[in-house]
Amino acid sequence: MADDALPDLTAYDAVLFDLDGVLTPTAEVHMHAWQTMFEELFAAWDITPPYTERDYFDHLDGKKRYDGVASLLRSRDVEVPWGHPSDPVTADTVCGIGNRKNAVFERVLRAEGIAPYPGSMRLLDVLAEAGTPVAVVSSSKNAEEVLAAAGIRDRFTVVMDGVIAERDHLASKPAPDVFVEAARMLLVEPARSAAVEDAISGVRSAAAGGFGLVVGVDRGVGVQDLVDAGAHVVVKDLEEFAR
Repeated sequence: MADDALPDLTAYDAVLFDLDGVLTPTAEVHMHAWQTMFEELFAAWDITPPYTERDYFDHLDGKKRYDGVASLLRSRDVEVPWGHPSDPVTADTVCGIGNRKNAVFERVLRAEGIAPYPGSMRLLDVLAEAGTPVAVVSSSKNAEEVLAAAGIRDRFTVVMDGVIAERDHLASKPAPDVFVEAARMLLVEPARSAAVEDAISGVRSAAAGGFGLVVGVDRGVGVQDLVDAGAHVVVKDLEEFAR
C-alpha cells in the first residue's frame, strides 16, 4: 500500500502492538529456539515429517507457548500429557517441551541481547508526540524481559503478556481475549483503536476483537495470508506509518 494511502494511527484512541516481530526481532530468536528444540525432539522420537519453517508460522507464531507445542505435536498425530508449567525441561509433557524451548530462548536473549526495530521506534515516537496511548499485547511469558532488554519497557503503561493471560485464564490468540483485555486496561474501546500484528493468529485475534484497524506487518508470513486473516492494511515495516 502506498504511504499516502495509509491511515493516520494518531487518529485512533490507542494503538496496541504485538511484541515479537513487530517491535523487536525476537521472532527470529523464537524461530531458532523452536527449530532447535523440535529438531532434537523429532529425531529422538522418530517423528515425521521433519520440522520446517512453515510449522512455525502454522502452529507456533503468536500463540501461547504450550498451545503452540500441543498444536504442532497434534499436526504429527502425537499426543502427550499436558503436564504443569512447573514441569522440568526433561519432562515429556506439553509443558516440559515448552519449557525446553524457553530455556534455549532465554540463553540466546541473555547472551546476545535485543534491539527494537528502528522503524517501530520511529512510529512510537510519532504516537508519543501525539499523545496516543500504546500497549503491548504478547502471548510470550518473556515479554517483560524482552522489553527491558530492548530498553523500551517505559514506553508502555500496559503490557498484556502470557503471564497475565495464564493468571486470568485468557484464551490464546487467535481468540480475541488478550487484545480485548488490553484495550479494557487502557480504558479504550477496540472499535476506536488500532492493533498491530505480524502473526496470522494475532491478526485473527485483533479482528475477532472488533478493532477499528488491524495492521499486518509482513515479516515473512505473506501479505495475502495476513489479509485473509483479517488485516485491513499490510506493511513491510512500521516506518511506513512514520513518514
